[in-house]
Formats: sequence, C-alpha cells, structure tokens
Amino acid sequence: MSHSHADHADHSMAPDTTHSHGDHTTPDAGHGQHMMMMQMTFYFGYKNVELLFAGLVINTPAEMVGACIGVLLLAVLYEGLKIGREVLLRRNQVNVRYNSMPVPGADGTVLMETHKTVGQKMMSVPHFIQTLLHIIQVVVSYFLMLVFMTYNGYLCIAVALGAGLGYFLFSWKKAVVVDITEHCH
Repeated sequence: MSHSHADHADHSMAPDTTHSHGDHTTPDAGHGQHMMMMQMTFYFGYKNVELLFAGLVINTPAEMVGACIGVLLLAVLYEGLKIGREVLLRRNQVNVRYNSMPVPGADGTVLMETHKTVGQKMMSVPHFIQTLLHIIQVVVSYFLMLVFMTYNGYLCIAVALGAGLGYFLFSWKKAVVVDITEHCH
C-alpha cells in the first residue's frame, strides 16, 4: 500500500493565518472569517472582548466601562424580576383554604395546627403575566451566565455587584415567614 504525497498538503509551506488580537488569537478560516478563541482563565483586559453577540466587541476602556454598567443593570433587573414575580404571585393568589391537621403535643395530647393553602388559576391573566416574566427572567439569567463565562474580570465583577445591588434594593420587601409552631431548629 503506497501513500502519495499529493494527497497531503505541505503545511510547512502554508502561510501563517493566525492574527494576534491582544488577549485572543484568531485563526483565519480561509474565507476572510475570523473565529474568536474562548478565554479559559480569568483576565483583566478590554481589547477584543466579545460580549454576547458577534458584533458586540469591546476595544476601549470607555466601551468596557459602558459594558460593565450595562451588565450591572442587567443583574439588577434579574434580581428585581425575581422579587417582583414573588410579589405578583402573593397579590394574585386565589383559592385560599385552611387545613387543620393533628400534631402530637409535648405531654401526649393532640394539638390541631391550621395551615393556609393558596393556589392560582391556570387560565388567568396573572398566570400569563407570571409566565412571561419567568421567560424574561430565564433569558436574563442565561445572558448573565454567558457574560460571566467570558472570564473577563471586569465583567464578572459587574455581574456580582449588580446581583448584590439588586438584592439590596429589592429583597428588603421580601416577606420572611417564620412558623412559630415549627419544632425542629
């Protein structure tokens, strides 16, 4: 069995088709297209940082500041959506039922505890609004995840600060329910 050298390209004579772009190396695909190499470690840079979409590339400090502000606001929006959906759910609850159930007392007697059960109708405007807000929340959460996966330190800090700021701004309204009849600590 013979192997012809005509079937194999001589790669030693091929021109160098890689271009250096700051933190990334982009090989030329042969058709004028460039492919961004994904950064796999955390770094602090602002040159050729691709953000979510192919045409959205950060190249200057001012663009990085703008991107960080946008990402921070997106993370605040995410936290606001989470708390807002909870508030809307509580506001639109229907079918309130009270269920009593026996609970053994400390001295061997039987006590009755009452629990409130609430529900929501499936075919209702509030449920459709909840569904739409859930879709938006999921999309925003995936965008934030993808931003963090750029491994750009500035953008990662913006995600974290935005989540913290959003939690600070919105979560204080969140009601914490403490069951005083709970016996397990």
